[in-house]
Amino acid sequence: MSLPRQAAPPHPSPAPRRVETRRQRNRRRTITLIIIGLLIGVPAGYLLWCAHQSRSSGRDKAAKWAATGLTPTYPAKVQRRLYEVPVPHPADRLASYETNNWRTSRLYVQFRTTQAGLDTFLDAMGVKRGDLKKGAVTIGERDRQVSGWNFRGAGPWWGLSHSQKNPAPSQDVVVNLSNPVLPMVYVVSRTVP
Repeated sequence: MSLPRQAAPPHPSPAPRRVETRRQRNRRRTITLIIIGLLIGVPAGYLLWCAHQSRSSGRDKAAKWAATGLTPTYPAKVQRRLYEVPVPHPADRLASYETNNWRTSRLYVQFRTTQAGLDTFLDAMGVKRGDLKKGAVTIGERDRQVSGWNFRGAGPWWGLSHSQKNPAPSQDVVVNLSNPVLPMVYVVSRTVP
């Protein structure tokens, strides 16, 4: 028995082709070029920016470690914690310098602050304003030469030495109260490894 043959399906008529105009083609190519440019340009620009930042950071660090005296920089948080020099807020005319050798490490810091800032600074160090002695310049000659400080100008000068048992640092503090509203503070903090 033979099965009836089915007729082949009629060929579907092709859909009418949409003809792209020159304007549409140029627009499509422009959008494609913009996308390709962004895919290449944005990462390349980011890499250049990162390289510049890295290079600048290296220069800043090299300048910091090549310094041979006070530089107008805020001491790093780890330095403030290690040497127990809590710079108050607000503070300006800030400068710092760190020296290290096999016997002693020192951090030199100067700043100008307010009366409340001075009290906050002294309290955080564990001393009081009453511990300051009038006319006492407690920072030694060697430290004055290293830092470039000269305590012969207008005063009054007040100072204190805050000695602590190792491994805690010891600090020498001199305060210039020629402007009682904005005292200038000079600190040398020493640690012995």
